[in-house]
Amino acid sequence: MKLTTLISIAALSAMPLVASAAGDAAAGKAKAAVCTSCHGANGKAMIPTYPNLAGQNAQYLVLAMKAYKNGERKGGQAAIMAGMAAPLSDADIANLAAYYAAM
Repeated sequence: MKLTTLISIAALSAMPLVASAAGDAAAGKAKAAVCTSCHGANGKAMIPTYPNLAGQNAQYLVLAMKAYKNGERKGGQAAIMAGMAAPLSDADIANLAAYYAAM
């Protein structure tokens, strides 16, 4: 009985973390204008070295943008992305991720 209570408490405690990770796709769309020059207006890049973002997993996008912002991601277009991600807040990142994941 104690184990199930602990599991229930742990699950309920984690719920706000999951909810806060979800972004606002409409706000992300408004913020995504600068992204379209490389990743395309529809989230599909015209240049093969740039990744498609449309339909990508939101959690992956959040982790990738935060890694660029924190200088943890190297190689490829990392220098460009670090500059693009630097001014983004955590809410901006979550919103962009929600927007591209919903495409």
